[in-house]
Amino acid sequence: MPDNTAEPEKSVTGRPVTAKDPVPAATVVEAGASAAKARSLWTDAWYDLRRRPMFLVSSALIVLLVVMSVAPGLFTNASPRDADLAAHYLQPPHWGDFFSADWLGYDGQGRSIYARIIYGARASILVGVGVTVMVTVLGTVIGMIAGYFGGWLDSLLSRITDVFFGVPFLLGALVVLTTFENRTVWVVIVALAFLGWTSIARVARGAVITVKQADYVVAAKALGAPTSRILYRHILPNALAPIIVVATIALGGYIAAEATLSFLGVGLAEPTVSWGVDVSTGRQQLRNAPFTLIIPSVMVSITVLSFLMFGDAVRNALDPKLR
Repeated sequence: MPDNTAEPEKSVTGRPVTAKDPVPAATVVEAGASAAKARSLWTDAWYDLRRRPMFLVSSALIVLLVVMSVAPGLFTNASPRDADLAAHYLQPPHWGDFFSADWLGYDGQGRSIYARIIYGARASILVGVGVTVMVTVLGTVIGMIAGYFGGWLDSLLSRITDVFFGVPFLLGALVVLTTFENRTVWVVIVALAFLGWTSIARVARGAVITVKQADYVVAAKALGAPTSRILYRHILPNALAPIIVVATIALGGYIAAEATLSFLGVGLAEPTVSWGVDVSTGRQQLRNAPFTLIIPSVMVSITVLSFLMFGDAVRNALDPKLR
């Protein structure tokens, strides 16, 4: 009867290989090279970001601000609209009473500045995130269409982009917002997004022009893949990195723009609780009670700085030349 038992694997010396034998070095090198090739750009960026203190600090501050905007009741029980002019008019801060209603003092209407700082994060974060999402979607779509199809469509969209880009951002926002009597958070978001999409569109157009010349895009076209599939399955994922970098850096600028417009009296207004509104009202008490202006201004600066640091860290992680 023939023996069907398979012979054990032998090493180069002719001896059967056992579990105790060491793995050849060449096999280890090949396995490591395969694992390295399998790591994507986003995986490498995440490993790099976790080692950057700037990313960790900015992320912690952003998470804190988001929690403040979503659940302000976790930080204070005081209402930002309760006013007691007779008892708390311009009462200075009591630094020893941490996180109490009178910790940061009271404004000119007898309202708790600490409560208004906590509740004011919602409007600022909502404006910054809302504008960033809208300009990213609009700018990416326009940039992809212009960069992929080219020709007269690219020329038309590029000239329209140049027209919007030539309008000063704050001046254009002033003109647009003055036409509205009731300037709510969503009105401010739409007005800022209407003028702020041009930078994302330019970045998206340049990234798409670079990506569409890649071999895998040419192969997809040769295989007869539809245009929509090529755009959203091949071009968009590979052109998304520079768009995300610009969007994260611009988010802090939109928060600063909202505060600036509210300070000038054409942004958010009472009864909306906003840091920009508090800066505008605190300007009137600058000589008597400068803390009413300084405290909300510091919060705006910290928020803008956090998003700028976050955007710089993401840019350095996604750009191999900066690693």
